[in-house]
Amino acid sequence: MSIILDKVNYVYSEKTAYEIHALKDVSLKIGDGEFIGIIGHTGSGKSTLIQHLNGLVRASSGGIYYNGQDIDDDDYNRKELRSKVGLVFQYPEHQLFETTVFADVCFGPKNQGLSRKQSELKAFTALRSVGLPEDLWYRSPFELSGGQKRRAAIAGVLAMEPEVLILDEPTAGLDPKGRDEILGLVAGLHKERHMTVILVSHSMEDVAKYVGRLIVMNRGSVMYDGTPAEVFAHYQELEEVGLAAPQVTYLMHELRGRGIPANGTATTLEEAKQSILQAFSTKCK
Repeated sequence: MSIILDKVNYVYSEKTAYEIHALKDVSLKIGDGEFIGIIGHTGSGKSTLIQHLNGLVRASSGGIYYNGQDIDDDDYNRKELRSKVGLVFQYPEHQLFETTVFADVCFGPKNQGLSRKQSELKAFTALRSVGLPEDLWYRSPFELSGGQKRRAAIAGVLAMEPEVLILDEPTAGLDPKGRDEILGLVAGLHKERHMTVILVSHSMEDVAKYVGRLIVMNRGSVMYDGTPAEVFAHYQELEEVGLAAPQVTYLMHELRGRGIPANGTATTLEEAKQSILQAFSTKCK
C-alpha cells in the first residue's frame, strides 16, 4: 500500500476575493505500515491535506495516487477508496448520526454492500477492539462522554477494515487520562493490525512519543519531514512559525548548555531519563 502526492495544490474560493492557497506543491510518499504525525499551526494546511488523502477534497492541481492509481480519474471508485483510507474527524459528532452506537458502526459495512449479519459481526469486532463497554452499544451516541464518542467514531471506521487510519486531533478536549487511553488505543491498533496511521495533533509530546515520522506543515507547504528527533532538532525554526518542541528537548539543551553531556536529540521522557542517567554515570566515574 502507498499513497503518493505529486505537487498537490489546493485553492479555496479560487478566482474570488476570498481566494486562499491552502496547499502549495505538496509532494509526499506514505508507505505501508507507517505511523506518521502531522503538525502545524492553525491555517497551515494540515487538515486540508488529510482530506485529500481519501478524496473528500479534490486537488486544484497535481496528482494523488493510491496503490499506483490516480484517485482523480473519472472512473476511479472513490467509495472504495474511503473504505480503505478511513478518516476520523476532530469532532466525532460530525460522523455519528444513527440512533444507537451499534447501528452507527454498522453503517459503514452496510454501505460497502455487506449483509446485515456480516455488518453486525464487523461492528461487534470493531467495538470490542476499541474497548467500548457493551452496555453503551445500544445507547444514543450523543449520550456518550467525549472519549467514548471518539472510541465509537474510531470503531465506525475500523468496521470497514481500512488499510489507512487518519485521525484529526483525536485527543482534543480530553483530560490527560482520556488522551492517554485514545493514543494507547491507536498505537495498539497500529502494532496489532500493521495498518498505516496518520495522526494530526497539536501536542508535541504525543507525536514525539508515538510516531516514527513527523511532517510539519507551514503556510500550505511541507516545512520538515523526518523522524521526531530530526524535526525537533530544528526547535528554534519551529518557534519562528508558532510551534515548539517537546518540553524535554528544551531541558536537554539547557543541560548541555550547563556542561552536562545530555542527548540533545531526546524527545520523550524515557529517552531523556536514560540520557541523564548515562550522563551522570559517566561523570561519576
